[in-house]
Amino acid sequence: MKEIFFIVEEDQESGFTAKALGFSIFTEAETMDQLKINIKEALECHFDDPKEKPQIAHLHYVKDEILTIA
Repeated sequence: MKEIFFIVEEDQESGFTAKALGFSIFTEAETMDQLKINIKEALECHFDDPKEKPQIAHLHYVKDEILTIA
């Protein structure tokens, strides 16, 4: 595997969350910079074999916004 995809969402209480698609990997952080560090650490922990660890992580940022129509 060369790539992995994460859904990144802004959390009102804890900053940002990231959830990997197709894997049981979840992490959170107060800043986006810290989230990127946490994602790298989570990948190191999840993939014991360096040959299986993805080389690229795609971060798909989802922002939920509400628009009122009057």
